[in-house]
Amino acid sequence: MATLLRGVLRPLRAFPSRPRPAADVPLRATSHGAGLLYPEHIPTSPLQKALLAAGSAGMALYDPYRHDMVAVLGETTGCRTLKVLRDRMRRDPEGAQILQERPRISLSTLDLGKLRSLPEGSLGREYLRFLDVNRVSPDTRAPTRFVDDEELAYVIQRYREVHDMLHTLLGMPTNILGEIVVKWFEAVQTGLPMCILGALFGPIQLSAQSLQALVSKLIPWAVQNARRAPCVLNLYYERRWEQPLKALRQELSITEPPVHIQGPA
Repeated sequence: MATLLRGVLRPLRAFPSRPRPAADVPLRATSHGAGLLYPEHIPTSPLQKALLAAGSAGMALYDPYRHDMVAVLGETTGCRTLKVLRDRMRRDPEGAQILQERPRISLSTLDLGKLRSLPEGSLGREYLRFLDVNRVSPDTRAPTRFVDDEELAYVIQRYREVHDMLHTLLGMPTNILGEIVVKWFEAVQTGLPMCILGALFGPIQLSAQSLQALVSKLIPWAVQNARRAPCVLNLYYERRWEQPLKALRQELSITEPPVHIQGPA
């Protein structure tokens, strides 16, 4: 698989390297030269996209923590679904505002001091607690490269950057079982092929005990909550930091998980 990806990406290296933009810079439809639609854009042919999709799918299934491969898979397989998500955002007042303002979630845009000063139980405080407990950073999200539309590129970038927010809303850690539960929620909510693939094939790596809990309790819970909740991409999380997490869950009709999943020690 790695050889296949190297072969596909080799001709793409002919594009001159560009400095990675700051994570707080919105993706915009401006000219970046050589037919590029946004700073990190790499134009690819349909054949290259197909090969990238096949290679990244294999690597992502082999190692679900290869976030770079998961990112490539999402970008090369999700064009039609991204258009549907974009249209859902356009029809929603809060979602349309997000598309207009293009907020980014990163260490450079987050006021960590303010989040730490928020009341216990608020969205901002609980999100920061999630990052600390699970030892993750919002800056680990790969920039979009293979989406040939700058607005759709922002939609998938936004999806990546609110992924940890969904962990917080659902009360799921970042271990394999927690990630699979979130993937089931995302698969129903977004319909993105990479989410469906992760939801279906991720359980292969689980123990028999975890698999039983997933199939009998956690999948039905995730699917029901995803169907009830409005589109989670339409939430301007940055303007809801002070909202109690419990109240936000009630607004979205998200219930407590039926099983407690132990996170990192």
